Amino acid sequence: MVLFGLIMIALILFLYFTNMYSRWQRKKSAVPTDYRSLLQTNVRYYQQLSPEEKIRFESMVQRFLKRTHIEGVGATVEPLDRVLVAASAIIPIFGFKNWEYFNLTNVILYPDTFDETYQYEGGRRNILGMVGSGALNGQMLLSRSALREGFSNTTDKQNTAIHEFVHLLDKTDGTIDGLPSKLLEHSYSIPWMKLVHQTIQQISEGHTDINPYGAINEAEFFAVISEYFFERPDQLAEKHPELYEMLTRIFRQDPGKMGGK
Repeated sequence: MVLFGLIMIALILFLYFTNMYSRWQRKKSAVPTDYRSLLQTNVRYYQQLSPEEKIRFESMVQRFLKRTHIEGVGATVEPLDRVLVAASAIIPIFGFKNWEYFNLTNVILYPDTFDETYQYEGGRRNILGMVGSGALNGQMLLSRSALREGFSNTTDKQNTAIHEFVHLLDKTDGTIDGLPSKLLEHSYSIPWMKLVHQTIQQISEGHTDINPYGAINEAEFFAVISEYFFERPDQLAEKHPELYEMLTRIFRQDPGKMGGK
């Protein structure tokens, strides 16, 4: 009996340490060895950071990749995909030290667009990304082609992955409603929503260069204008200075000044 007990203890310890080693290996492999060069080559936001800020950005990327599982459905997740997902997550929160996406565990990459039933084949596919709810709570679904397009096209005002991570930030107060109360000081909440509604009206009337998708509701407006803010901050500051100023308060950063460093 004593021998049997020792064997069982040894087996339990073996399984425990095997599991711990396996988890360590997964975390280690989650961060591509060449992630710095991938950031430098593919992420304009990162390129414009100071050397000290690049180190902090890299640290946040590593932490995100070690905490978040990224998998493909019908698509092979390549090192570039991991780095771009992480960059998309870090860009909106770079103004906040020690921020964690506690409401995210998995990011699922589809090859391209998918439909409401999460199918990536067929003729009714028009979704590029979404934050899961209900049974999919804690999940994010992204089109890999849209993920890459968001970083390869530096002349437009769109980035699907940043759009979805902004929805996650919006959700930290419990609802995706376009009012990120945990990011915005209370005294600015009413002016922000007033500005949102005024701009949505302008979009509906065709009097602005903001993506019309932002006129759907306040939540989509916040995500759309945030894409604009991070993709073309110089243009947003010139054409929509009030919006730009409010977004610098919300995100606690001023991307329009980064290129001048």
